[in-house]
Amino acid sequence: MQVVDSLIEVVGNTPLVRLARFSASVPPTLIAKVEYLNPGGSVKDRIALGMVEAAEQAGLLRPGGTIVEPTSGNTGAGLAIVAAQRGYRCVFVMPDKMSREKMDLLRAYGAEVVVCPTSVEPDDPRSYYRTADRLVDEIPGAFQPNQYWNAANPEAHYRSTGPELWEQTGGEVDVFVAGVGTGGTISGAGRYLKERNPGVVVVGADPEGSLYSGDQAYPYLVEGVGEDFIPGTFDAGVVDRYVRVSDRDSFLTTRRLAREEGLLVGGSCGLAAWAALQVAAEYPPDATIVVLLPDSGRGYLSKIFNDEWMASNGFLDRSGASARVGEVVGVKGAALPSIVHVHPDESVREAIATLHTYGVSQMPVVKRDAPESREDVLGSIRERGLLERVYRDTAMLEQTVGEVMDDPLPFVDVRDTVDSAMGLLTGQSAAVLVCEGPLPVGVLTRADILDFLMRRDRS
Repeated sequence: MQVVDSLIEVVGNTPLVRLARFSASVPPTLIAKVEYLNPGGSVKDRIALGMVEAAEQAGLLRPGGTIVEPTSGNTGAGLAIVAAQRGYRCVFVMPDKMSREKMDLLRAYGAEVVVCPTSVEPDDPRSYYRTADRLVDEIPGAFQPNQYWNAANPEAHYRSTGPELWEQTGGEVDVFVAGVGTGGTISGAGRYLKERNPGVVVVGADPEGSLYSGDQAYPYLVEGVGEDFIPGTFDAGVVDRYVRVSDRDSFLTTRRLAREEGLLVGGSCGLAAWAALQVAAEYPPDATIVVLLPDSGRGYLSKIFNDEWMASNGFLDRSGASARVGEVVGVKGAALPSIVHVHPDESVREAIATLHTYGVSQMPVVKRDAPESREDVLGSIRERGLLERVYRDTAMLEQTVGEVMDDPLPFVDVRDTVDSAMGLLTGQSAAVLVCEGPLPVGVLTRADILDFLMRRDRS
C-alpha cells in the first residue's frame, strides 16, 4: 500500500504547468510552479513545517504549547496542519482586509483568529504585528514563529523550492518570477538557483503601494504580498529587478488564469503572472520563464471572483465596457462556426451564399479552414460592398474572392477590453477578428457586444 502517516509528508514536490494559452502573446515558454497543490493550499506549507521543526529542535516550542502568528491566512493554514498533527494550540492574528473565507478556514482547523485594522502603522499597538507580540507575552508557553524574521523561512525554500525548480526544468531556467511578501520564497529559491547558475534572473513581482519597489507605502488590496517594512527574511541582493503591479492587473489576471488555464488561484498569483508576462515579452522564444503561483483561489470567491465586489472596487465596469473581448466571444452561441470564412479561390457567388447561410454580413478570407496565425488571413468580404459592385456588374459573381476581396478585418486580442474593440467597430468595419496571441479564434460584431451587454444587465 502507498500510504503516508500524515499530510506533512506530502508538502512540496508541486508540479510545473506550461501556461500555453495565457502566454500565447509572448515568445518564450512560460511555466508556473503550482503551489496550491500543497496539502494546506499554498506555498506557506513549506515554511510552516520548517519553522515548527526548527523551534522544536531549539526548545522554543514544547508539547502542549501555543503557536501565535500574524498571518494573511496561508501561513496560518500550514501551521494549523502541523499543529493538528503535533498537538499544539494556534492563535492567528490577521489584518481586516483579508477575505472571510481565509478567516473561516483557519477556524475550521480549530485555530483562534484575532482580526486587526489594516490602515495603521506597523508599530501601532493595534497592528496585527504588535497584537501578535502582545499575545505571545500574555499566553503561557506561547511561541511566535515570526515568518518575517525567522531564518527557517527562506531556508525552507533554499532546501525544497529551489532544488525542485532546478530539477524539474533540467536546469533550463532563465528567469524566476515570484511575489515578495516575507521575502522567504524569492530569497531562498532565488539564492539556490543563482548558486547553480549565476545567469538566472530573479524578478520580484510587487504591488503598487509596497516598499520593496517604492519609496512610500500606501494601501492596496492584493493579499499576502508586498510590505510596508523590510523583513529580516528578505535578501535584497538576490532580486535583480522588480515589476510593479496594480490591484486591477493582479485581479483581472487572476481571473484570466482560471478561464484560460483552469488554474483557480489567488490575487498574488495574478500579480506574479502579470509580471512574468511583461518580462517574457523581452525574451526570445528559446527562453524559459518560471513563475511561482503561491495559493488557491478558493479563499477569494467572495472577492476576486465576485463580479459585484470587483465592480464596487472599480475593477469591472458594471456596463461591461471593461470586460475582455474573450468574455464576449466565450458567451456567443454555438450555432455558428467559431470563424465563418471563405477561401480566395471560391467564387463571389459562393461567398454570398455563405454570408446568407450563416446570416453574417462580413467574414474573413483565409488560406485554410482552421487558420493558425494572422498571416493566414488574406482579406475580408463585406456584404454591403459586394452588393453595390454586383448590382453594377453581375458578371462579377463568377470572379474569385481573391480578385475582389477587401482589406482584412481589424484585429483585436481576447485580452483587449470591449471599449477598445468598440473603437474599431466604426465606419466600414462592423466586425473585428479576435485573436488569442497569434491564433484567430473568432469574429466579433456590434450585435455580439450588444447581446453581451444585455445579458450582463439582466444578470
